[in-house]
Amino acid sequence: MRTPRRWFEQSFRHRGPAPVEYGGTVDLNPGRRDVESVIGDCAVYELGLRQSRRLPMQQAARAARRTNGFVWIGLQNPGADDVQHVADEFRLPALAVEDAIKAHQRAKLEVYEDLWFMVLRPVRYVDSQEIVDVEEIALFVGEHFIVSVRHGTTDILTRVRRELDEGKLESSERGPIAVLHRISDLIVDEYAVVAESIDDDIAEIEQQVFGEREADHTERIYKLKREVLEFRRAALPLGEPMHKLMSGSLPGMDKKARQYFRDVHDHIMRVTDEIERQDSLLSDVLQSNVARLSVTQNEVAMRQNEDMRKISAWAAIGLVPTAIAGVYGMNFDNMPELTWHYGYYVVLGAIAVLCVGLWGLFKRNDWL
Repeated sequence: MRTPRRWFEQSFRHRGPAPVEYGGTVDLNPGRRDVESVIGDCAVYELGLRQSRRLPMQQAARAARRTNGFVWIGLQNPGADDVQHVADEFRLPALAVEDAIKAHQRAKLEVYEDLWFMVLRPVRYVDSQEIVDVEEIALFVGEHFIVSVRHGTTDILTRVRRELDEGKLESSERGPIAVLHRISDLIVDEYAVVAESIDDDIAEIEQQVFGEREADHTERIYKLKREVLEFRRAALPLGEPMHKLMSGSLPGMDKKARQYFRDVHDHIMRVTDEIERQDSLLSDVLQSNVARLSVTQNEVAMRQNEDMRKISAWAAIGLVPTAIAGVYGMNFDNMPELTWHYGYYVVLGAIAVLCVGLWGLFKRNDWL
């Protein structure tokens, strides 16, 4: 087995040997048929061109040992047994295989003796629900093979393979490293699209919060902020693997190869900066929404207090004639005032004076 340095030096060199033919039919046992059901495609590529139709699983490992190009086998939402079967054929590291099976890993790059293991987290934004849908791709990049394990429904791998099959993949003759770069590049491009969509929703929320309508937008802001954090967990860790790939810290990465990943690294840094800005902006909008709700609630409370003062003032004014009338409505024989000639007029005058006095007092104190 060649060292990683020699592998990448050769994988980046335009190869000249004639392609190898990979044909024939092979009986597949039931276990292998199960594996075939989760394989999206499996083919040999040399000099940037596809050299075979779909290969059966048990031919893939043998083809990888014979070709000067590489074999790409893609697993789609496989089970543990499916991944383990492919791992046995290609002698993949047990710890990396375990990560590929379990999924829900951070984006990372691990370097083993004769291959790389990389985890990528493609995302898409469901605008109707304002949800960031995070998926996962695990890549085993060997000397003459790529094993991709897809968890989810992302079409990134399908798009890259289509470009490769149609000869549209730039520098595809460089081998597995070109495929790795293109997958990373498309994923980061999708990050930028998701960030732009989230920006549109944030702008809409800002208009609602600072508009004329009085409504509580706390739930929507909090939900979007949580989705931004999910987006951040998917995108932010990718910066470290891209830095390794473009910095020259890995064996066998020449200057031209690093330039490809430097561009991806620049893009992921811009996206992560945008995510941090969005998270901070949502925090500010959330605080502004809460502050505006507090002001609105205080205004409502003040209006209620003012209304209660008015009601209390008029109730107090109305209590005066009620109290006096209640006194003179008692049926007692010994009530001297009942015999006054002008008693009725005196009582009415007293009621009027007291009511006008109370009205003036409340008016002066801004109760009315």
